[in-house]
Amino acid sequence: MTASQQETRIVADEKVPTIEIVREFAAPPGHVFRAHVDPALYAQWIGPRSLTTRITRWDARTGGEWAFANDRGGQEIAAFHGSFHEVRPDERIVWTFTYDGEPDGVALETLTFEALDGERTRLTTLSVVKDFETRDGMLSSGMDTGVNEGYEKLDELLANGI
Repeated sequence: MTASQQETRIVADEKVPTIEIVREFAAPPGHVFRAHVDPALYAQWIGPRSLTTRITRWDARTGGEWAFANDRGGQEIAAFHGSFHEVRPDERIVWTFTYDGEPDGVALETLTFEALDGERTRLTTLSVVKDFETRDGMLSSGMDTGVNEGYEKLDELLANGI
């Protein structure tokens, strides 16, 4: 299976307000992790292809903070911010993720980077939000397009040896 044929699973739990995203990448965990903590790399792949990402704050360490904005045609469309609660190189990131337009809708996200045979990585992201309404709003926002296109762009970066 080539990198562009990878399936992204997005699962909403019926019993708790969570979203789990699971995706495999044709690169070792260190490379996939680096793409999540290096602001120049993160800006290149996060989100849909129709937007560009502008990093406004980035301190990828336990206790650090981050913020970025998405632009289309030079105009800001959305902005996000959060805190890095735990950064464990090549293994795990725990951070908050907040859309500035919905400041009470904070998600707590845990990203795990699992080594697979053949220098591959399974990335699992578990997002926990305050209620089902918030979770369902995230799901209906078009986040699947951003996740899928973003991971396609990440595949491209990884194929180029980041």
